[in-house]
Amino acid sequence: MSVTPYNDSAAGKKAQVEQMFDKIAPKYDLLNRVLSLGIDVSWRKKALGYLKADQPQEMLDVATGTADVAIMAAKMLQPKHIIGIDIANQMLDFGRVKIKNQNLNGVIDLETGDSENLRFADQSFDAVTVAFGVRNFENLEKGLSEMARVLRPNGRVVILEFSKPNVFPFKQLYNAYFRYVLPLIGRLTSRDVRAYTYLFESVQVFPEGDDFISILSKTGFHQAQCERLTLGICSIYSAIKK
Repeated sequence: MSVTPYNDSAAGKKAQVEQMFDKIAPKYDLLNRVLSLGIDVSWRKKALGYLKADQPQEMLDVATGTADVAIMAAKMLQPKHIIGIDIANQMLDFGRVKIKNQNLNGVIDLETGDSENLRFADQSFDAVTVAFGVRNFENLEKGLSEMARVLRPNGRVVILEFSKPNVFPFKQLYNAYFRYVLPLIGRLTSRDVRAYTYLFESVQVFPEGDDFISILSKTGFHQAQCERLTLGICSIYSAIKK
């Protein structure tokens, strides 16, 4: 089952996601920090820790948004080069300002790109990262297959994505916050009344845990593993290219 940001739109999911993120770009970073109580920073750090032993030199950050993961990776892992791609140009513009302010222009390049049709040659990267992006793919398996294609042999993909907690009573409190409070805050502070309602809906239908590991196995990866964080609010998936 697939959900889209705008139920009344005839556009495809990809076009709707681009429109949504361009609208919320000015408040995106602030809302991430506020709505997650700052925990999202530690989630990203934990995810990038999966790449420390690999010491990747050429990295691709898919659905890079405002480049949070790319910037953190540049500091933590010190690769030679990171390319971040996203379909939402407004998000990339904010990311470029952050990269310039961090003096990382020589390390990170951002460009408009479709995760399901990567422009890069086969075996171009040592590692691929995605944070909170695969849930928005129009064709999940195609996007993952593209990541496998551009990875070098034994290259690693690390994916950070929301999941659903299953511990009582945290599950019920989390669902109430995610379904009612978060959309209200998003509606008051961003230019898009649907964006944070869509966030809840998309998490509900995403194939998490073992289901997502099975999809990774179908799309060119092996040794896939899942680590659930913060009582299951989000999960880190790590896998190696076959």
